[in-house]
Amino acid sequence: MDAFFVNTKGISVIFVNYMRLVKEIPHAHFKIQIHQYNGKYIVKIELGQFEQTYKIGDTDVSGLEEVENMITPELLDNTIKRFIEMRTDWELAFTKKNIK
Repeated sequence: MDAFFVNTKGISVIFVNYMRLVKEIPHAHFKIQIHQYNGKYIVKIELGQFEQTYKIGDTDVSGLEEVENMITPELLDNTIKRFIEMRTDWELAFTKKNIK
C-alpha cells in the first residue's frame, strides 16, 4: 500500500494506492500472481522463500491477457534456474554471516 497526504487550501486529503491482485495462475511448483499497481502490471513468481518480480507498464501491453501470455514455459524454465542461483547465493551469504 502506498499512501500520501495532501493539505492544500485548508483541505486535507489522504490518497491510498493498493496493489490489487488481478489474477492467480495455477502452477505445480510456483505461486504465480499478477497484480496491478501504480500504472503497472506486476508479475510475482514465488518458490519457497524466494520471489521474482517483473513490472510491465499498463501502456506497454494491451491488457491482462497479453501479460498472461508472456508467462511462457521458457520464462518459467529460466525462472527456476534463477531460483537455484538465488538459493546458492543466499546459502553462501548465510554461511559467511558470522565471518568478519
